[in-house]
Amino acid sequence: MANPPPDHAPPARAGRLPLYYGWVVVAVAFVTMAVGVNIRTSFSLLFPPILDEFGWNRGVTAAAFSFGFLVSAAAGPLLGAMMDRYGPRVVIPAGTNLVALGLLLATLTTKPWHLYMTLGVMVVGGTVSFSYMGHSMFLPNWFVRKRGLAIGLAFSGVGVGSIVFLPWLQTIIVELGWRLACMAMLFVMLLVMLPLNLILQRHRPEELGLLPDGATAPPPVDHAKHDAAPDARPTPVVNWTIRRAVVSAPFWWLNLGYFSALFAWYLVQVHQTKYLIEIGIGPETAAVALGLVALFGIIGQILMGYLSDRIGREWAWTLSCMGFAVCYALLLYMAARPSPLLMYLMVASQGVLGYGLASNVGAIPADIFTGPGFARIFGFVSISSILGGAAGPWVGGLVQDITGSYDYAFWLGVLLSLVSIVCIWFAAPRKGGVR
Repeated sequence: MANPPPDHAPPARAGRLPLYYGWVVVAVAFVTMAVGVNIRTSFSLLFPPILDEFGWNRGVTAAAFSFGFLVSAAAGPLLGAMMDRYGPRVVIPAGTNLVALGLLLATLTTKPWHLYMTLGVMVVGGTVSFSYMGHSMFLPNWFVRKRGLAIGLAFSGVGVGSIVFLPWLQTIIVELGWRLACMAMLFVMLLVMLPLNLILQRHRPEELGLLPDGATAPPPVDHAKHDAAPDARPTPVVNWTIRRAVVSAPFWWLNLGYFSALFAWYLVQVHQTKYLIEIGIGPETAAVALGLVALFGIIGQILMGYLSDRIGREWAWTLSCMGFAVCYALLLYMAARPSPLLMYLMVASQGVLGYGLASNVGAIPADIFTGPGFARIFGFVSISSILGGAAGPWVGGLVQDITGSYDYAFWLGVLLSLVSIVCIWFAAPRKGGVR
């Protein structure tokens, strides 16, 4: 008997597997994000000892991270094509090996260009395969009714990892040096991330003969009735491709909405500590505030993911962007009346509401652009996200240099938060996009 065509999924299996395997995929993603994304974040911990050792210009050294970040943006479409073709069991281990090699070669660094190629391109750029972008290309395949919650739980691993993984890494840097810290990260990746994704991770539930959580099997076709009424046709389902997506309105609304949101997110994330110190908040308190944002972000990603499943993606996105708008408003108000209470309100609005954007960055395109080409489409949309994240800190610093104040930059953050809300409503994930 001939095998069925690959685009016809086998029926869902009975038993426990259909109920639980999607959450296995989420658990593997949680661990991968906790380790992998924080390896990228660890650049900020490696930065001071590298400066101390080599005495290079601070801007030249820090630009290695920015260079790797831009490489990851350019890699988005290629990553999407690879994810659609090979799935996470190939793409994530390949990225893991690339980052591990980069960490190994980084220990041999003697010149700035070595740093750009290793910690920049290979490590920062390589982590894109298992960061927010990489996981957003396949996690939505596993869930329908609980898509936002599942993605929020997986992404909350980043916050947990920042609390557990980064302090451990800092201890190694202080006691043994930055090179041995690179080796420690390498071994954690190869011993934890690599086997988990090789053995347990899957691209789609159909690979195991399952259906996504909340999806229903298509009703059986009554061939006799169909033959009797040949003019009766089922309502066509749009099978999105990248060519079809780029000429649709939702695609461009998403690009503008994601650019605006990530601009607002990274602008405040990078500049808030310096700003708080300048308006009279103590350095230690300002540092605690930054840590609390990450802690509240764990709650925010899970909460906003859950709410998006209950009240809709647009409303959850609106709440998150309003969180950033309120955060900026409080920072501006604190310039005249600095207060620890207002600072903690700012932290809560940024973490509990704002960071919830992450759980919907993958869910919204998945609601609109269903089909086997989803990862490719998301790869192109993610370019706008990364460009917004790169532009926010740069524009904030430029405005401060020119005007001597962050006021105009923060008002721009408020404006772009509101622009992002409007864009997501026009993209219309609740309707599956405007066909």
